[in-house]
Amino acid sequence: MNARIDWHYPEPREGLAGAWDQFIGPGATRAEVLLQLAAAVAAPLALLIYARAVGIGWSPVQTIVALLLAFDLAGGVVTNATSSAKRWYHRAGQGFWQHLLFIAVHVHPFVVAWLFRDGDWVFAVVLYGYLLAAAVIVLRVPLYLQRPTALILFCGALLLNSYVFPPTPGLEWFVPLFYLKLLVSHLLREEPYRPAGGSSP
Repeated sequence: MNARIDWHYPEPREGLAGAWDQFIGPGATRAEVLLQLAAAVAAPLALLIYARAVGIGWSPVQTIVALLLAFDLAGGVVTNATSSAKRWYHRAGQGFWQHLLFIAVHVHPFVVAWLFRDGDWVFAVVLYGYLLAAAVIVLRVPLYLQRPTALILFCGALLLNSYVFPPTPGLEWFVPLFYLKLLVSHLLREEPYRPAGGSSP
């Protein structure tokens, strides 16, 4: 193997750099940062091209919010899955309530219901409630069962998106990426692999 497991992280830097460290995890390698930025830039760019190509008809506010959602969710899927984020967000002191709070502040379904689904609050309440319930379940099962449990619950979210609520035009990707970021990328505690030589390629 050309990697090693290392739970030790450097202290966040001062100022804005420190805020960035606490967002993506201190000691992120150049490769990790590049992957995060690539996803965060490519997703809204692709969405903008798609929206213009099909004439989705969004207002300027809808367009801006949709681009921000794509930026946040695509970038978040990658960021939360990196080893640097894993060892930071799953460090000592980060327990049930810290993770649940992280999940709870993601009120995206209400934004989508308001701006893109004509105030479909049933959609928002069900998807947000399912997210909180799923997060509690994942956090409460034994560690060795968290990954398969999260994936089962992620499949449930896909079924909700396909058979209970029709996907939002132009935002068909919203529900999959939303749950992938939170249930799979963020909640799961996984080994933080680092480059074998300790470098930051």
